[in-house]
Amino acid sequence: MRPGIHPVSRPVVFRDRAAGFRLLTRSTLDARDTVAWEDGTTYPVVDVDISSASHPFYTGTSRVVDTAGRVQRFEQRYGRTAPARH
Repeated sequence: MRPGIHPVSRPVVFRDRAAGFRLLTRSTLDARDTVAWEDGTTYPVVDVDISSASHPFYTGTSRVVDTAGRVQRFEQRYGRTAPARH
């Protein structure tokens, strides 16, 4: 590999405040805020909106969406734009 063209990989904490979940991993992201980890070491922290601890698919709280009803309402409101292909 050529030197000087690759970003620096460092330990970073990703934090999901909504779920109270933190994950220490390596990343090339640069963060301004820091947080103390369980071992007392301070790491840069990146706040995320959603993680595996709060995502409905992983938590089992996902719900079925009525897509057929949405399509019918769209067609009623705007009409069919192209004829159906066979």
